Amino acid sequence: MGSTFIQRHGLWTAEQQEQADRIAAQVTKQGLRQVRVAWGDQHGILRGKTLEAGHFQSVLRNGKDFQTATLIFDTTNNPAVPPFAADGFGDPRMTGLPDGVLVPDPSTFRVLPWLDRTGWVLCNLHYRSGEVVPFDTRGVLQSQLSQLSDEGYGFVAGIELEFYITKLEDPCLSFESSGYPPDPPRVTAVSHGFQYLTENRGDEITGILDILRDNVVALGLPLATIEDEWGPGQTEFTFDVMEGLRAADSAILLRSAIKQLCRRNGYHATFMSRPALPNAFSSGWHLHQSLSSADVENTFAGGADEVLSDTGRHWMGGLLEHARSCSLLSTPTVNGYKRYLPDSFAPDRIAWAEENRGALVRVAGGRGDENTHLENRVGEPAANPYLYLASQVISGRDGLRNKLDPGPSADEPYLTEAERLPGSLEEAVQLFTSSSLLRAELGDPFVEYLSTVKGSEVKRFNAAVTDWEQREYFEVY
Repeated sequence: MGSTFIQRHGLWTAEQQEQADRIAAQVTKQGLRQVRVAWGDQHGILRGKTLEAGHFQSVLRNGKDFQTATLIFDTTNNPAVPPFAADGFGDPRMTGLPDGVLVPDPSTFRVLPWLDRTGWVLCNLHYRSGEVVPFDTRGVLQSQLSQLSDEGYGFVAGIELEFYITKLEDPCLSFESSGYPPDPPRVTAVSHGFQYLTENRGDEITGILDILRDNVVALGLPLATIEDEWGPGQTEFTFDVMEGLRAADSAILLRSAIKQLCRRNGYHATFMSRPALPNAFSSGWHLHQSLSSADVENTFAGGADEVLSDTGRHWMGGLLEHARSCSLLSTPTVNGYKRYLPDSFAPDRIAWAEENRGALVRVAGGRGDENTHLENRVGEPAANPYLYLASQVISGRDGLRNKLDPGPSADEPYLTEAERLPGSLEEAVQLFTSSSLLRAELGDPFVEYLSTVKGSEVKRFNAAVTDWEQREYFEVY
């Protein structure tokens, strides 16, 4: 028998091959019925196929055919470019939208606890030549982490994700409601909210929280806390620290798992940053981070007199320097920019501070504390995990390379004189495309690609007549 697609192109390490062999045996031993092969698209939404167990065994050798056409969709599957007039976004291999190949990463395999004998594995998207599709966002993060490793560091991340749990009253499944986008489901609140971190508010929804917790733990994700947040039904899940790729993989699986589990139990979960619900409070994604090295577990910790090491300061200098141009990666939706308000526990300008949750970057810890690290509070929960983390690595690496100084701490972040974050997705797209650093690190084709996809979203938003416009103008003019 000839060599397989994965062998022929050298797509797995020896460790991954050993893991694949164990998975093949596990599928048979546990009598799994099917396996979901999943790929995180440009929006951080899982797409893929469900394979019969026997067929999955062949996919562990040759990958699975998959349409690259999915790459041209915006968040609701509207093509950002005419499907067969696509010029490849600067990559001629994309012209005509040929089939690609999903190649599983055996290290991500697990059994989904809420389904009957069903496995799940994350994939990277390759061309039939074996080359990684440059618009595969997991591949983008892997490339950045590889370069960081060559420079002597490992990226360590802690995830804090906020989201809303609502009671599903009507999924709005009529054909008239099933366009793209479809009508949003009609929901009601599961609790009154606005009793931040109280035990009673959390206890009111313990039924669904218990289901989420048990399944998240069964998935092997390092859940740390479940917290009652501000708004009605607003919840936060936090996790122990993970290395960079595992953190991003965990975030994309977590969001999908929470949405599936809530839907199966009569609820609707949303990671939309500022949902149009009465009394809703914006949700964020707070990304804790530090670097490790061969001989130091946390290179950001300062000594007795300094809160941060030089490495930590320069990395933070990079995060601040490129926060505006990286906004498209940390806040990729029209809605996310409505979160940046003064005194909102979300940043509205480029500033850092020690132990201050109003700043874009918070130094968490103190002098002499070996666990001192950085918390970036800029992200929205709907961000693509691979691109959000990649933005941190790109910015931080530039900070280290150029020894960027973050400047003085802003003791009152909402009052300090500092550059503002972009006010809209449209502005974020412009800043992204004009960044020489992002073009150097991501390549012109990827910059043109993502700005085209997100630019299409902006155009559709600008063309829509909003409720605000109807109320503002319809009667008075």
